[in-house]
Amino acid sequence: MNSPAPLAPRLKKKPDFRDEARFIKNWIDKPLIIGAVSPSGKALAKMMAAPIDPELPGQVLEIGPGTGPVTAALIARGVDEARLVLLEFNPDFVTLLRQRFPRATVLQGDAYDVRGLAEGVLTGPLAGIVSSLPLLTKPVPRRARLLNDCFDLAHPGAPFVQFTYMVQPPIPVFAIGEAVATGSPRIWRNVPPARVWTYRRQVTA
Repeated sequence: MNSPAPLAPRLKKKPDFRDEARFIKNWIDKPLIIGAVSPSGKALAKMMAAPIDPELPGQVLEIGPGTGPVTAALIARGVDEARLVLLEFNPDFVTLLRQRFPRATVLQGDAYDVRGLAEGVLTGPLAGIVSSLPLLTKPVPRRARLLNDCFDLAHPGAPFVQFTYMVQPPIPVFAIGEAVATGSPRIWRNVPPARVWTYRRQVTA
């Protein structure tokens, strides 16, 4: 009786650290522009995509997508790639995003000019906004203005989602006017640990 053939050894897939290397290089070059030293982890990306309702009509704006981990989480959430508008300042990341998400609309520019950049691109009210901007590098009034500019482009009650490494909300409650902010539990599996805040403008009857 023939002996069974020996099983071929399983080759472990080596982790791809190219995105981490891109982030570190860009963070060293421009620490006030790049919001993180590494891409968002899967747990953080999933948490950021969770407030977006894929059934609500309209495009979804992602601000500061970087190399695209949250973009991928939005697609996994059920948002059609063609509905995504990705607004990225870094030209290297813009090139990468256009390769990885060819059906999405990728814009290069400063998110604080979101109204001007969105003109002629948006087909109607946004279903939601997801942001990875380093908001804490800007004065509070400018952060609040960005939030309200995004709300003006969105469906009433649509979420504006923002992550932070801090415990407190990155746009303070006193500055958000007729909006409410809800914080997630601390995401310890992310490096460094992070928290997700979801802002919604209150809908008045």
